[in-house]
Amino acid sequence: MPQLETFSTAELPPHRRLEFWNDLAGSAFTPLVTDPVDRRAFVGRLTRTQVGEIRLAEARSEPAIVRHSRQHVARTREALFMLCLQLDGVSVNRQQGREAVLRFGDFHLLDSSRPYEVSFQQPNRMLVLSIPHPELARRMPNPESVVGIAVSGRSGVAGLLSSLLCNFWQQRRSGDETFLSPRFSEAILDLIASAYASITSIAPEGSSIAIARRQQIRSYIETHLHDPALTPGSVAAAVHLSPRRLHQLFEADGETVGAYILRRRLEECARAMADASQRSRTVTEIAFLHGFNNASHFGRVFRERYKSTPSDYRRRTTAA
Repeated sequence: MPQLETFSTAELPPHRRLEFWNDLAGSAFTPLVTDPVDRRAFVGRLTRTQVGEIRLAEARSEPAIVRHSRQHVARTREALFMLCLQLDGVSVNRQQGREAVLRFGDFHLLDSSRPYEVSFQQPNRMLVLSIPHPELARRMPNPESVVGIAVSGRSGVAGLLSSLLCNFWQQRRSGDETFLSPRFSEAILDLIASAYASITSIAPEGSSIAIARRQQIRSYIETHLHDPALTPGSVAAAVHLSPRRLHQLFEADGETVGAYILRRRLEECARAMADASQRSRTVTEIAFLHGFNNASHFGRVFRERYKSTPSDYRRRTTAA
């Protein structure tokens, strides 16, 4: 019978807490790095168990940004989908150009085979179900297509799933082992598939092949955002499509390939300018690190999107 294990950094000297936490969270989820808002005050606590093929872990910690980078992806030993259920606080989750804001009861999927980022500006508590890719793929067509999309846990089948997981976790933490059979894990997986199937507006229309192709295109763009030579033409060549077919596939998402590349570069620049750990870099350095090669052009498109110059945006976000 799987045991309920609990680990905490509270008893460790402050200078050892973060390294211990990153190793612990990396073993429970995927390789990652945590960047706390206040390193001296950082405390993390993790409780984990397993039900059938599903590994469950509750992570609670002080405000931080958690990153699973391309380097971490290369070190990931098992392809997992992670269903993240918000229990306390508010988290902002980013993957594949999508942003999911989660509040109590909300959830979304992350994919360990791609970079992701989770940030929270207040103490955070989240329940994460780590599911091997084949287990979810057997029940859902193209689970990759719904990665990074927030699902409200307030009604419908999604609400049923959210309520079930919250109640199960509360009972499990109190010592109840009633629901630890593999059959219960099968029920959870079926309910996850039903929750996503009931949200018809999530998946773009089209065949499974077209959906997979769109995901391939996004993955390539996300991996090469920093390259100034990244253009719709270079993307089409890299994924072995004609430029016309590339644009046809992207039309289903309501955004051109060029607009997507520009938006994602600007979002990454804005995030870097608000990141305290990158204060030593100039605005121009940040822009060039994310694929821009002309400072004037960057300033103009940044103002169009954020209604502020890059420098003013940086001052405002840093002050906040």
